[in-house]
Amino acid sequence: MNSALKDLIKISNATGRDVALVQAGGGNTSVKDDRRQTTDDRRYMYIKASGTALKNMSVKKGWRKLRLDVVLSIIEDKSIARLGTQARETEVNNRLLLACAPPRRGQARPSLESHFHALLDKCVVHLHPQVVLAYTCAKNGREKLKKLFKNEKFPPVWVPYVGLGYMLAKKIKIITSDYKNRYGRNPAIIFLQNHGLAVTANSANAVLLLVRRVVETCNGKLKQLKPSKIRPVSNQTITDIKLCIRRAFFEATGRHTSMSYFCNETIAAFWRQIDARKMLSSGVLTPDELLYANGPAMWVDNGSTCSPSRAKSRECNSTAIAARLNSQIKNGLNLSIAFLVKGVGLFVAGSEKIAPAVSEIVTSSLFIRTNAFRLGGIRGLNKRQQNFIKQWETDAFRRKLAGG
Repeated sequence: MNSALKDLIKISNATGRDVALVQAGGGNTSVKDDRRQTTDDRRYMYIKASGTALKNMSVKKGWRKLRLDVVLSIIEDKSIARLGTQARETEVNNRLLLACAPPRRGQARPSLESHFHALLDKCVVHLHPQVVLAYTCAKNGREKLKKLFKNEKFPPVWVPYVGLGYMLAKKIKIITSDYKNRYGRNPAIIFLQNHGLAVTANSANAVLLLVRRVVETCNGKLKQLKPSKIRPVSNQTITDIKLCIRRAFFEATGRHTSMSYFCNETIAAFWRQIDARKMLSSGVLTPDELLYANGPAMWVDNGSTCSPSRAKSRECNSTAIAARLNSQIKNGLNLSIAFLVKGVGLFVAGSEKIAPAVSEIVTSSLFIRTNAFRLGGIRGLNKRQQNFIKQWETDAFRRKLAGG
């Protein structure tokens, strides 16, 4: 096996198996091949394939090989920057496919964040660690991180939220260029506002150690959620609430959907907080939360959404939930597919295949919201930023997430 590919699988599997570092199919990794190819003298980069999970990468799947010169030329081409959003993203995607070596049809496309990977050192790991996102989704998170890493010889950089893919690469190109002029090297640690963490080093072991150090440093100053004992909920209660939300979903959309139930210590600890409802109302935090979960979970308080005469049995009032879903539709908002029922757990509308991924994203979001709130306030994505994310991914993918 090629040593660069071997390193890519190593760092991908090591980070992808930890749900605290990356959830569902998020994150991406890359390793550049130091060897010059004898046939064409070109340089290549192995990178995670889009739509795959880091933990599942193997010799046979989950990666693509790219020509570095072609990937870098995409960023340098000024004509691309002048295109409209949809035309630009289509052109960038097509050129990334052409950069594949070989450009075989029918294979998974390379990560749409291949561009910024091409700009950095040999090994690059981009993840969504909960403890890092607690800072990058906080209103004063940048200042907090600056203090945490003030003793770094080569300080981390902060990248304001500018979007995904091509737009992010353009911003990172400017920031890394300025950094090189000052320090003579690339930054090793990059904090991405409302997006996550990127680290880069010249070996697989070094980049994994760097991920661990950053995560441990960020985690050290956070107040951990106190583990909450999960009180048993009867199967009948869970079944009743599933039927209730299914009915509400059908009333609002005219579509039938499957329902899945999840509960863990993080979910239970979150609903016990006084400001839980307020924290969920702070909007979308990250691209993954929007793409996988359609945004934050809908808060369902038993006292307000259950039939008064049957509150003790927790029989949901589907009409009340349907009214909130209809309000989302009327106002052009994303339709909730995750519902956090106080005292019971998390319910996800959609196929059994996608529900666990939604649960991972929502559970991570609850941790991030709690800590960002404690750090000085939650900063979500604005409407323009959310609209770009919606255009960036395909309608088919979003229908899959919603169970359609």
